[in-house]
Amino acid sequence: MGHETIRRRAAQTQDEELFRILLETLPDAVYFKDLDCRFTRVNKAHAQRWGLRPEDFIGKTDFDLFSRESAQAAYQMEQEIVRTGEPVVSFEEHMVTREGADIWWSSTKLAIRDPRGRIIGTFGVSRDITGHRRAEERVVQSEALYHSLVETLPQCIFRKDLDLKLTFGNQRFCQQIGKSLTELVGKGDFDLFPADLAKKYQDDDRRVIKSGKVFEGIEEHKPPGKGTIYVQVVKTPILDPRGYVIGIEGIFWDVTELTQARKALEDSEQRYALAVAGANDGLWDWDLKGNTIYFGARWKAMLGFAESEIGASPDEWMKRIHPEDREGLKASIAAHLAGRSAHLEAEYRMLHKEKAYRWMLSRGLAVRDAQGKATRLAGSQTDITDRKRAEEELSRQAFYDTLTDLPNRALFIDRLTQAVKRAKRRKDTRFAVLFLDLDRFKDVNDSLGHAIGDELLKAIGKRLEASVRPGDTVARLGGDEFTILLDDLKEPDHAVEVAERIQAELKQPFVLSGQEIFTSVSIGIAPGTVSDEPEDLLRDSDTAMYRAKERGKACYEVFDTTMHSRAVARLKLETDLRKAIERQEFRVFYQPIVSVRSREIVGFEALARWQHPSDGLVPPANFIPLAEETGLIIAMDLWVMRQACVQTKSWQGRWPELSINVNLSSKHFSQPGLVKSVEDVLDDTGLEPGRLRLEITESVILEDVPRIADVLGRLKELGVRLYLDDFGTGYSSLSYLHRFPIDAVKIDRSFVGQLGKKGEKGEKAELVSTITALAANLNMGVVAEGVETEEQLERLRALRCERVQGYFFSKPVDAAAAEILLTRQPNWS
Repeated sequence: MGHETIRRRAAQTQDEELFRILLETLPDAVYFKDLDCRFTRVNKAHAQRWGLRPEDFIGKTDFDLFSRESAQAAYQMEQEIVRTGEPVVSFEEHMVTREGADIWWSSTKLAIRDPRGRIIGTFGVSRDITGHRRAEERVVQSEALYHSLVETLPQCIFRKDLDLKLTFGNQRFCQQIGKSLTELVGKGDFDLFPADLAKKYQDDDRRVIKSGKVFEGIEEHKPPGKGTIYVQVVKTPILDPRGYVIGIEGIFWDVTELTQARKALEDSEQRYALAVAGANDGLWDWDLKGNTIYFGARWKAMLGFAESEIGASPDEWMKRIHPEDREGLKASIAAHLAGRSAHLEAEYRMLHKEKAYRWMLSRGLAVRDAQGKATRLAGSQTDITDRKRAEEELSRQAFYDTLTDLPNRALFIDRLTQAVKRAKRRKDTRFAVLFLDLDRFKDVNDSLGHAIGDELLKAIGKRLEASVRPGDTVARLGGDEFTILLDDLKEPDHAVEVAERIQAELKQPFVLSGQEIFTSVSIGIAPGTVSDEPEDLLRDSDTAMYRAKERGKACYEVFDTTMHSRAVARLKLETDLRKAIERQEFRVFYQPIVSVRSREIVGFEALARWQHPSDGLVPPANFIPLAEETGLIIAMDLWVMRQACVQTKSWQGRWPELSINVNLSSKHFSQPGLVKSVEDVLDDTGLEPGRLRLEITESVILEDVPRIADVLGRLKELGVRLYLDDFGTGYSSLSYLHRFPIDAVKIDRSFVGQLGKKGEKGEKAELVSTITALAANLNMGVVAEGVETEEQLERLRALRCERVQGYFFSKPVDAAAAEILLTRQPNWS
């Protein structure tokens, strides 16, 4: 025998040994059968499952070992595998032993082939799943039992998922709600119950889900179409095998009768406890026949007296009651004794031994004879001083400002109402309302902090009180607003005198935390004769105060009816202005900008005009300030910019060098997104950025220099030009100009209007000359506004001004008229 043959047999022997070890150690049952379905080999696990040895199976068939029915099923399947060669994978196989025991297998059966591919038998691997199947059967039986029990219980049972939607309800639950289970599944509490109850139910559900703990309690319940009942509720979290909450299960049943009985018992116990507590305060018992009173030790102690220091006379009680309260108590006692009240209850002040009055509450009940006549009156006395003080404090908080301790709006309106009523009863009565608002109070808060601001408000309140008579009312409405009611005035001018005195007082500095602070107020005065309604008087004084603000602050104004008319007109104008933006009632007018050298139009300034549907063309002075104040100017400016850029782009087909100037309010610089808005307009309209000139005022560059410089720098990066409008009228230093990327300055019309006038001393011309020289040094252009005469134009030419605009050339006109000007190019000589 050759070495190779020996080596192969050794290897084969080794493989067979490994296969034997593997076969015997497998937990699954393994068997081999020949073509006659006789066992040729089984592993130990297979034999042990049937209580036999592996050799007991050799040469036998399933018919020798198992029931005929089980053996027949196995035989047919194995013959089919032999016939087709197709395996049967992972099927459940039921076997019954000859003794009648049920065994369930999860089996896989395959054909065994020789080296030439011929089928020589079958091979099977089976896993005993009998325990698993029996467990499943027990679960099914348990669920059937559970379902039967749940459906027959008289309690309502339901289940919800994590979204608090119903997934199940038993018959009793469905009857309670009045809907079928199909109609209820997927519904939430808000679909079935009033919103307040639904929210309560869901709050409880979420607590169960979040905590994973059982909730128990009594809840109100309102079945659809029925009255309120009380139910005992138990809600339990539903857990998955890992212990995670996947829903809730609840059960509830009607406990209305029990709850009502319990509540009645609690009410009774509370009444009893109240009676006991009252008795413990200070008992008294009045013998009406003998006219003597028993005062308990506690009754005497709450007044600071020992048992022996107070006798049994009713006078011991009455003489200690505050004179203002004594008759009221006697009247209450008399009413009860006469049967006009069910019981005695009275509040009054009593003198303590330490000579301080304390508030007391007495409750009592008469004992009557057979004829209904009172023979005794017994009760208790309670010290309610602390409660009264708390009520007084609450009342003070309701009617007084907590910061300044002055009356608040509610108390001021009440006193003003009384003054109005007195004036209606007595025609000779005069009064007035002053409305005060601090000027620039926001600057104090922003610079020194709110704590100093609060101290200033308190100090101002004290000065105001010192400036009026003791009977007058100084109130703080809120913020930095104060009001004063000057009542019973002898002379009509007295209100003006008080306003002047207040302004003089407030001119003196306030020293707060070592800081000297100056302030002033704007005052509106409304005489009591201008209106019969308190709120109207307050409104009128407020209107007059705003008129004083418009005049320049630190002054006063007396209200007249024209102010109200103006205020109403202003409100109407603001309403119309908001609608005008929505309805696109604005129009863009164009005023030409002319080259001084060539006297040709080189650009336009775009100006907003409002075409009011009923009032016609509204002058800019009537609506631009209001648009600034309300913030509507932002949307208006961007709309004008877009329209003007579209128009200029269309003109550039014939006049390619044409530019357009657009005004930007300072409001834009307090909002983010200005640069993006301008960029969007340029992108949408296709206008070359270098042909857009944005005009800003001097006030803009003084607000926040680093931030404004950054915004202007980013606008310059877009390629637009920046003009400084109305130059010379603000407070900016000329040295500021170099800090900003300004391309040109516009000389204000107030300077141009003085050029060439008789008697001119030359100051205006010198200032214009200074501006043009500075601009030249800073490499900036110059545009003069308001040119109205040939003489002004010549003076500006002499001062080397490059561009001009004004009525001498043209008033602002619509786009059609502007195009005619471009076409004709007047010489204006």
